[in-house]
Amino acid sequence: MSDNRQQLAGELQRHGISRRTFLKFCTSMASAMALTPAAAAEMAEKLVKIKRQSVIWLSFQECTGCTESITRADKPSLESLIFDFISLDYHHTLQAASGDAAELAREQAMHDNAGKYILVVDGSIPLKDGGVYSTIAGMTNLDMLKQVAKGAAAIVAIGSCAAFGGLPKASPNPTGAVSVSDIIHDKPIINIPGCPPIPVVMTGVLAHVLTFGIPELDDMGRPKAFYGDTIHDRCYRRPFYDRGEFAKSFDDDGARKGWCLYELGCKGPTTHNACATVKWNNGTSFPIQSGHGCLGCSEPDFWDAGGFYKAISTGIGKPGQWATGALAAGAAAGLASAYLNKVTKSKAEKDHQEVTLEDMGGKHE
Repeated sequence: MSDNRQQLAGELQRHGISRRTFLKFCTSMASAMALTPAAAAEMAEKLVKIKRQSVIWLSFQECTGCTESITRADKPSLESLIFDFISLDYHHTLQAASGDAAELAREQAMHDNAGKYILVVDGSIPLKDGGVYSTIAGMTNLDMLKQVAKGAAAIVAIGSCAAFGGLPKASPNPTGAVSVSDIIHDKPIINIPGCPPIPVVMTGVLAHVLTFGIPELDDMGRPKAFYGDTIHDRCYRRPFYDRGEFAKSFDDDGARKGWCLYELGCKGPTTHNACATVKWNNGTSFPIQSGHGCLGCSEPDFWDAGGFYKAISTGIGKPGQWATGALAAGAAAGLASAYLNKVTKSKAEKDHQEVTLEDMGGKHE
């Protein structure tokens, strides 16, 4: 299609985006993904020359939150403008076509771009009772995923539901929900978890795929640039944690002073995401900055990993009794958090048990 041959340079002019603004965007994307300074210029050069990439977006068991998030990329923004460089050939919510015409558009995109299109999936896939709990145009999510994945160059699993099963998988998992990677094993899959993910994380990863290919991933298939650190690692309240200063309730003096929310259930130490650095709403804030603990929504089984307002490391004794041990750990706090993350996920998967201080190698007084 002629639209697919439109180049980014022309799109920039059409949208009134200056070269300077475009280069600033490339620089910020390169910085966010921990690329070298030279990579910003290379990204700009490649984005200018690329032809529009066909993207097929499938929405399965989901709440549309991921779509809501990405459409709110701030300022008409180069983040959202990226989607003017992508030929979004199929998307239940955003496409104009419906019914048979919509399915024809998907099939046509698959045929015209076989082996080259990017498949984006949000939502988990139900397997129970043959997958009847979520169908599109008479086809189960399972059958549609297998059909479309077959001709994809790569798959991007957007949101915790697609990446890990998410809320539909929460106990007792009545629909038998699973993630994309539980079904597809022969294609490169990039997981971008979050409920929903941060807009710039989604667009940043897509920009990287368009220019440099698949980014470096961790053992869960997440881009290390955005998920390499825990929120706790980068949190501005971390010094209070290290000093053992914790809010005991959301309206006490500690909360008013901005103390650590760990004892109020904050899951920052076990959650890998870029909330503390990239933030939300045009870099305005993130939940902890707004006074509420992290829910851990970008981690597997976060819904079943204990109460949202229960401190993850105080399964025994009163909240705060572990503070002395944490302070004694000193510089080892980061290592303890990394270990705690592994233990927490293991416990959640088995019995939804709380992680105790003993799991961190500490002692109760």
